[in-house]
Amino acid sequence: MSHDLDFVGPLREALHAADFIYDRVAEAIGEDAHRALGRNETLPALRRTTSGSALDTLVRLFLLQTPVGRDEADRALPGLVDRLCNAGMLEQSVSEVAARMDCRPYAASEAGEDRDLWIVSDLTPGLDGAPVAVGADHVLGISSASTSLAQLTMREPVGSALDLGTGCGVQALHLAAHADHVVATDVNARALWMTRLNAELNGVPVDVRDGSFFEPVAGERFDLIATNPPFVISPATGERLVYRDSGLPGDRVVEHIVRTGPDHLTEGGWLQVLANWAVVEGQPWDERLGSWLRPDCDALVVQRETLDPASYVELWLKDSGHHGGPDYARRYDTWLSWFEETGIAGVGFGWINVRLGGADHAGRHELLEWPYDVEQPIGPAIHAWGEAVDGLRDLGDDALLATTLRARDDVQQETVGRPGAEDPEAIVLRQQRGFRRARTADTVEAALLGACDGDLSVGQILGALGSLLEREEAELHETYLPVVRELVGEGFLEVERSGS
Repeated sequence: MSHDLDFVGPLREALHAADFIYDRVAEAIGEDAHRALGRNETLPALRRTTSGSALDTLVRLFLLQTPVGRDEADRALPGLVDRLCNAGMLEQSVSEVAARMDCRPYAASEAGEDRDLWIVSDLTPGLDGAPVAVGADHVLGISSASTSLAQLTMREPVGSALDLGTGCGVQALHLAAHADHVVATDVNARALWMTRLNAELNGVPVDVRDGSFFEPVAGERFDLIATNPPFVISPATGERLVYRDSGLPGDRVVEHIVRTGPDHLTEGGWLQVLANWAVVEGQPWDERLGSWLRPDCDALVVQRETLDPASYVELWLKDSGHHGGPDYARRYDTWLSWFEETGIAGVGFGWINVRLGGADHAGRHELLEWPYDVEQPIGPAIHAWGEAVDGLRDLGDDALLATTLRARDDVQQETVGRPGAEDPEAIVLRQQRGFRRARTADTVEAALLGACDGDLSVGQILGALGSLLEREEAELHETYLPVVRELVGEGFLEVERSGS
């Protein structure tokens, strides 16, 4: 593989000239073929890309991994075929050219602005049922994990950002849209080369560094750290796929990042981690993860899914191409035995969001099991949670009573009960946006939420409810001020800000 990137400028021009962007590719192959390609099936798209146009040629070459004629390749990539072969992106026979790496269009959207990017990575394994075979230094392209982390990451403008374990650099490209300075690190030399290539291909400045975990940024601090670490929970024996295996047993890699990451945050800076963690027999998952969190940090940890050990092992053995192989049963048995010996009853998947506070900061830790549908991207809802925590932090009861709140516009009330009944059996408050949280409420809580329209303070509303219901105001304060704090913390109520 050549480390000379002088071909990147002409490659960018060729991709532009062919209109090789996400929307045009989706339009060219059609919805059915696009969905089939998402299932690693290429035939429908092959049937739609026979015109010989530059766009069709690039789709067949890179996305469908189909050899194309040398003449077609030259028309789509004028003057570039030999240079891309020297760089390791293409290979050629007498009359045909084939891809050795993937180059695909990617649509990114931040702050309502759409950007067309290109991502170079290793070829997608397992197309059309072919055996999955990847090398130890395989560089993953756009995946469900990278997309999930991109949706999780907050997009507020920041001075500095770190993409820890960058792979092919997808997160670094996202971060560069709202960070003044982006650092990307990895231990895989091929990944670092591809990140540099992708940064230059997309005209984005990225400081690319070689090294493990936080070693390349020792002594530095960032406003935002985003990472999808190699989190697969295994005995850490046998061969290692760098993109998914850390070399550390269990979930030690995630624990290490969560414990040490805040040392590399500026005050108020965020660490956002997409991760797996072990669910250990006899210990609640939130208690175990809570022990990793520092008291001077706020943290929102969301467990999105749990898998039983057998399902988890099957998933990752298929990912590495061992399913159906001669040693599949042995690997399966060894992995399950290790789970049993270490007391791992399941594996959790989700999001860890940590914000560093100041010197005397009393952090709020919320660990939430929420497997339900959420609004994507979810990053703005994480940011809103942090804003709510800040708003409540130094607000005593007297100050809260004097505060004016507003119910979020998307909150709806549902009632459950027999037709014609005077009172509902249950009242449910449900968000339509963000986390889409839901909670049951009594009539006072529902009335309080309904009255929070930005005009009256919390104290005035509770006073009016006390008169209406003939209940002592002090008793309502004692009962419902904690509820108000929960409603603000969970995003049902927002502090009415001047000018809003």
